[in-house]
Amino acid sequence: MSTFTSIDDVQAMLAAQGYVCDRALGTVVYLALRLGRPLFLEGEAGTGKTEIAKALAAGLGRRLIRLQCYEGLDASSAVYEWNFAEQMIAIRAAEAAGGVDRATLTHELFTEEFLIERPLLEAMRTQEGGPPVLLIDELDRTDEPFEAFLLEALSDFQVTIPELGTISAPEPPIVVLTSNRTREVHDALKRRCLYHWVDYPDFSREIEILQARAPEAAEALSREVVAFVQKLRTEDLFKKPGVAETIDWAKCLLALDVISLSPEVIADTLGAILKYQDDIVKLQGSEAKRLLEEARASLEPA
Repeated sequence: MSTFTSIDDVQAMLAAQGYVCDRALGTVVYLALRLGRPLFLEGEAGTGKTEIAKALAAGLGRRLIRLQCYEGLDASSAVYEWNFAEQMIAIRAAEAAGGVDRATLTHELFTEEFLIERPLLEAMRTQEGGPPVLLIDELDRTDEPFEAFLLEALSDFQVTIPELGTISAPEPPIVVLTSNRTREVHDALKRRCLYHWVDYPDFSREIEILQARAPEAAEALSREVVAFVQKLRTEDLFKKPGVAETIDWAKCLLALDVISLSPEVIADTLGAILKYQDDIVKLQGSEAKRLLEEARASLEPA
């Protein structure tokens, strides 16, 4: 499946899409492509797990098919549904025409014409440009029965529709599963995948990411922003800001023509990096000033 001859090729491809990854992540992505194995990415929200699937699809020129998981998601919602509205119209049209055999009508109603394809079935179909990238996002939000179903689907890359039979993928899709680890995903599913924990980046890596995603930001401002966010992550917060928040904050500051951080600017824009009121309250007043001073001190040469 892989057209890449080295890990460096994969890192370069991702970097061209604005996704800066370290060697360890580049290695597991390379192996997933080379071996045709699903890639399971776990980590805190906002560390770039979903973005890697988007970057892969863009870099490979493949279609991205996303299955957003949620509590109560079942196999039928993830694979297919029948278009009941169209089926009812067909039934009424047949009744109006008269002389239609019931068995024949029933057979005709459960054909591809009335099938609504959901992400898992779509990913099994032939796609222009090659097998798609199937993103199964936030798997930890689902329950164990769906995991068991997914285990079977990813083992053979096929799904079964009782009325139509088994549909197999002519070429397996490139599968990326993500989890924010709100609960443990079953080991049986993890064993089918190559695993990687996506952590918060260090200072230099986050600077690279910010330069790639917000290149218009001046270097001095970028360094202050990243240093402040990194200090913020050491605080006791309900939800620590991820890389996505770092990028959003930098773009907000640019929109306000900010050239340097100040306690006042931080107070005015905290909603870009913190998403819970309790966390925002903690950063009011002298706390923001203290963190800013510590952030600037960390930027000074030793």
